[in-house]
Amino acid sequence: MIRFFSLCTIMITMAGCSLKNDHSDLYERMAEIESRPKGQIEPIPTFTPYSPYVYSATALRSPFTRPVLASDQRLVGRKLDIAPDMSRQRELLERYNFDALSMVGTLSREGQLWALIDDGAGGIHRITVGNYVGKNHGRVVSATAAQLDVLEIVPDGTGSWIERPRALALEEKDNG
Repeated sequence: MIRFFSLCTIMITMAGCSLKNDHSDLYERMAEIESRPKGQIEPIPTFTPYSPYVYSATALRSPFTRPVLASDQRLVGRKLDIAPDMSRQRELLERYNFDALSMVGTLSREGQLWALIDDGAGGIHRITVGNYVGKNHGRVVSATAAQLDVLEIVPDGTGSWIERPRALALEEKDNG
């Protein structure tokens, strides 16, 4: 019985394939497609080369920090002889914006306190009083185990310079 059904299935399949060997409609469709005019490939689009933007306001106040208040100016005072020393060789941490720096620890060696500064790019640097940080000629004027006090020299907008106090406080990271 199984042989009979298997044989019938094979015969029906063979009969279905051989009943209509006329594939003329398929051949006609292929001939029509081949007779169409050939298309044009669009040329590759041209792109203007990238020209990088040069940011020239690095010495100006960042728009994301609070402006220098009149009270800050009165505390420090306006001196006529304030100007950054442009002939001084710049230190490594003067490459970074002040806001990108963070104090992550301190070291003490032979009575000298050194602050450990994270530059935000994966480097830790050791500085003390007298070193310079930030792009605005910031000089470290005092250091404690919890904070560095920095005095920046920034343009006041009238062609002269003013001193601006800043601070880097020790940041404790939560490991939990």
